[in-house]
Amino acid sequence: MGDVNESAVKRKLGIPNWRNLSKDKVLKFAAAMPEMATEVRLKLIEQFPAFKDLGKADIDAVTEAHKSTLAANENSQNHFYKASQDQRDALRDDLGRDDLSWAQREALHDRLDQNVQRVGEKDSESKQFLGAGMKVVAAAGAAALGLGVVFVGGKLVGASEDGSEESQ
Repeated sequence: MGDVNESAVKRKLGIPNWRNLSKDKVLKFAAAMPEMATEVRLKLIEQFPAFKDLGKADIDAVTEAHKSTLAANENSQNHFYKASQDQRDALRDDLGRDDLSWAQREALHDRLDQNVQRVGEKDSESKQFLGAGMKVVAAAGAAALGLGVVFVGGKLVGASEDGSEESQ
């Protein structure tokens, strides 16, 4: 399938020229590289030096979204912890009263224990959320790296088929 030319590739991607190669078309472009003639592949790679910038822009966008999500999560966590601490302070004040029966003290201790358990649950929930967020960022990085490898790999394969570079 090495006889596919530049016009055929643009038709397959549905673009009139290479300036119209959008982010969503990059994957199609990478997938079409093995079908291209070596000289076409090299010519196209030369025309698309912004591939690295496109991948970096995607990673930057995911990173910024992740930072924003982390900030919102931290703000939510801080509000929860402040409210929990306020409740514990009030319960502690109530426990300091001399006029409480044993049953009332026991009920306040139970409520204090429930508060501490909720804080622990919230902490675990937050750690799971952060772990999931890190997986998203890692997946985005891996995808960008994978596209880069496919893109550069296509260039190296094309060059070695051309005989201009030796594979090791």
